[in-house]
Amino acid sequence: MRNRKIYDISMELSGQTPEWPGDIPFQYELAATIEQSGSVNVGKVVTSTHIGTHVDAPFHYDNDGIKIDELPLDYYLTTAQVIDVRGKAEITRTDLLDVAPEVTAILLKSDSWEDRTKFPETWPLFDPTIAEWMSEQEVKLLGVDVPSVDAKTSKDLPMHMAMSRNERYILEGIVLNEVPEGIYQLVALPLKIKGAEGSPVRAILHT
Repeated sequence: MRNRKIYDISMELSGQTPEWPGDIPFQYELAATIEQSGSVNVGKVVTSTHIGTHVDAPFHYDNDGIKIDELPLDYYLTTAQVIDVRGKAEITRTDLLDVAPEVTAILLKSDSWEDRTKFPETWPLFDPTIAEWMSEQEVKLLGVDVPSVDAKTSKDLPMHMAMSRNERYILEGIVLNEVPEGIYQLVALPLKIKGAEGSPVRAILHT
């Protein structure tokens, strides 16, 4: 069996992980220690569902959208292509033309979130026509290495809405700094949280 290269493309969750401004910060603590319980350590987690590397369910931006526990899991366990879009202020469908036919997820490498302990002020814009292109190419999932597919100040969320209209799905906050362009197998399964609008994931790529 050949050696398998694994890239961990998840952000670390800790007290240093920046939350969306005004959202709930990540907190982990021992709720009970071995000394207290007599047998085990037991942890407690408090967090936003949209912190770090996470999946958006359509219910996040559409009251009629499906929820995390209803998502098609094969979209998050699939063949993905990493595409280098570094240096671009706006990413459009013309940046995505050379995608292999077996690919059903694209991961855009902008390297624009340099300090992952601070929430960025800006990041590249994603043209909503990308969602239409994804539908034409039968690409189901878009992964980005920034906090959102829309601008920080956006209220009408044009990219989220275009993804919803075209029944495409969103993975945000991935880490691609050390990942070369190419085709990989993606694993980024959301937690099965009933009724939820989002979920942190442990995302990896492997060859």
